[in-house]
Amino acid sequence: MLAALALGLLAVYAVWFSDWFKPKTVEIFHTSRNLHANSKRGNVLENLIFGVRPKTRFTELKVVPLAEFETNKSAVAVWHLISDSNSVPVKSFYYGEHIHGMRPAIGGVQAEALDNDVTYRMFITAGNVKGQHDFELKSVD
Repeated sequence: MLAALALGLLAVYAVWFSDWFKPKTVEIFHTSRNLHANSKRGNVLENLIFGVRPKTRFTELKVVPLAEFETNKSAVAVWHLISDSNSVPVKSFYYGEHIHGMRPAIGGVQAEALDNDVTYRMFITAGNVKGQHDFELKSVD
């Protein structure tokens, strides 16, 4: 009887107080620095920096306009990278940057320029681990 009770308490602990059964996620965050407001190489925005926790090997990175995504789950991405094999672990990156081991989902298509005051959603997949993050570029008055 005591063994059954201990097993039951262990099951309750595992389900409610541990993260054993919770889906793994990638935490994504961003910052926008106006140190060099006009610093732009192609469509790489060096003042829009993203970070992830933990350091991760991406298998897919996709950025879509949120309003369009909410009405159409197959919204056209403004930036879409995939990895066919082995991408390098990433801790931070710029919007539009080339990430080693990844390539554009559609050959030759680079990141599109972002519009001010439009909310975008970034999706990151790393194997079976996923994460998403909403961000917006504020217009400078």
